[in-house]
Amino acid sequence: MLPAGAPTRFRALRIEGRRSVQQIVDKYGIECRPVRDLLVEYLTERAPELDHTSLRHIADTICRLFWRDLEIHHPGIGSLRLEPAVAQAWKERLAHIRDAGGHPVRPRVNFRSELVFVRAFYEDIARWAADDPARWAPWVAPSPVKGAECATKKSRSRVKSRMDQRTRAQLPLLPTLLRAVEQQRKDAETRIGAARGTPAPGVFTVAGQEFQRRRQGPSGRVYVTEAATGRRRNLTHEDETAFWSWATVEVLRATGIRIEEMLELTHHSFIAYTLPTTGEIVPMLQVAPSKTDTERLLLVSPELAEVLTAIIFRVRAENAALPLVSAYDVFEQTWSAPMPFLFQRRYGSEDRPINRSYIRECMVTTSQAAQITVAGQPLEWRPHDFRRIFVTDALRSGLPPHIAAKICGHTVLDTTMGYAAIYPEDVISHHRAFIARRRAERPSEEYRDLTPGEWDGFLAHFELRKVALGVCGRDYGTPCAHENGASGARSSGSSQPRHRGWKRSTPTSWTGSKKPKTRAGSARSPRSRPPWPPPRRS
Repeated sequence: MLPAGAPTRFRALRIEGRRSVQQIVDKYGIECRPVRDLLVEYLTERAPELDHTSLRHIADTICRLFWRDLEIHHPGIGSLRLEPAVAQAWKERLAHIRDAGGHPVRPRVNFRSELVFVRAFYEDIARWAADDPARWAPWVAPSPVKGAECATKKSRSRVKSRMDQRTRAQLPLLPTLLRAVEQQRKDAETRIGAARGTPAPGVFTVAGQEFQRRRQGPSGRVYVTEAATGRRRNLTHEDETAFWSWATVEVLRATGIRIEEMLELTHHSFIAYTLPTTGEIVPMLQVAPSKTDTERLLLVSPELAEVLTAIIFRVRAENAALPLVSAYDVFEQTWSAPMPFLFQRRYGSEDRPINRSYIRECMVTTSQAAQITVAGQPLEWRPHDFRRIFVTDALRSGLPPHIAAKICGHTVLDTTMGYAAIYPEDVISHHRAFIARRRAERPSEEYRDLTPGEWDGFLAHFELRKVALGVCGRDYGTPCAHENGASGARSSGSSQPRHRGWKRSTPTSWTGSKKPKTRAGSARSPRSRPPWPPPRRS
C-alpha cells in the first residue's frame, strides 16, 4: 500500500527540475568554448532581474537562434564582430520558421522581438565594459541589429488589428458558445448516468442512440459501444471533457483572468469582504500573483458562484474536503505545496491538478462539437479569447478603463486598451452620452434647440462641403446632384461636369501683383496654389 502522495513524489523524481545557467547553455551544443563561457557569464549577470521563464527565452534566442545558427552556417566562427553579409544572411534565416531540413515553413511572427534580444546582448556588453573592462571589453563589437530594425510599431498594429477582428467576430457568438457547452455537459451527464444504471452487457438508449454497456475496469471508467457503428466510447472521459470545458468558459468569461490564474485557484481563494461604508459582506475571489507578481480581488457574481459551487461539488465528490495536490509549473519548473486546487481531476489512482494542455484539449473538442463558423470557416475558441472579450464587453458596458485595468491586473492602462476592440458606434454613442451629461449639468438658458430650418441648413452645408472636398461618393466625371440646386457653385449655362475634388474657377484675386507662372513639366510652386479654405462664392 503506497502512502498518500506517493505517486506525486514519484512523478517529481521523473520530471526534470529547474536547470542552472550552465545547463541551459550547454543544452544547445555551442562549439566555441570562449563564446559559450561568455554566454554563461552574460545570462548569469542578467538572471537576478529575470524570472526563470524569461531567462530561458532569452537564452533560447541568443544561444540557439543566434549563435548556434551562425556556427552551423559558418563553421569555425569565434568572434561577435560579424561581416555585413553574414549578419544579413542570419537575419534572413531568422525571419522564417524552418523545418528540420532548413526549409522555410512560415514567417516568424515575433521576428523583431528576437532581434531586440540580440541587440540588447551587444549593448549590454558594451555598457558593462565601461565598468569592468577586463571582463567585457574584449567582446565589445558593433551590433549586427540596427535600431530601426527593432521597431515593432507596425507589427504590433497588425497584431492588434488581427485580434480586434477576432474579438468582434467572437463577441456576438459568445451566447451561442455558452448554450453549446451547457448542452454538451447535460448530454454527457445523461449518457453516463444511463450507462451507470445499466449493468454490463446491457443495452440502453439516449437521445435516439443505442449503446451497449461494457464491463467496468479497475479504474472505474465507464465504457460503451455504439450499436450502429460498433465504436467504443469512454463516457467518463467525455463527461470530464464536457464539464471542464463548461467550467473553463464560464469562469474565464465571468472574470477575464488568465488561464494560469484560473488553474491556480484554490478553496482558500474565497474571501468574505466587508464594505466599510455599509457593512455589507460580499464574496471575493483572490487571484494569486502570476504575470505581474501582484495579487488582486475580484467580485464573485451569483452566476460565477453557481459555477464555482458546481466545481467544488464535483472535485470533492463524497469527501469532506477537497484533495490536496501539488501542481507543477512548466514555465518556472517548480512544484507547489499541496493545496486544494479547484481545477483538479481523478487520473488513474490519484488526484492531479489540471494543466494547460488538458484545458486546450477540452477547448478544441468543444470548438469542434459546437460547429460555430465565421464566413464559412470553423471558429476555434482559445482560453485567452475570453480575456479580450471580457475587456471589450466591460468597456462597452460603461466600465471605466482604469477600473477594468485593476480587474484584469494590468499595471499600464495602455495594455487594457490594447485588449479592447472598440466599435465605431460605441464611440458615437458614448460621445453623445457625454454631451448630454455635460448639457444637463449646465444652466438650461445657455442652450436652445435648433429650429428645423437651421438644422436643414447645416445638413445642406455639410453636403456642399463633401462636394467641395471630393468625398461626395460619386464617380469621377458624373454630374453632381448639388450642381443645379442648393450649391450655386456653377453657372446655369455651364455643361462641364464637376470633377472630383475642389477646383478653383477663374481667380478673383491673388496675393501678388499678377498670377504666378509655372514652367512646363515642373510642379506648381506653393504660391500658385489657391488659398485654403476657398473663398466664399456668391
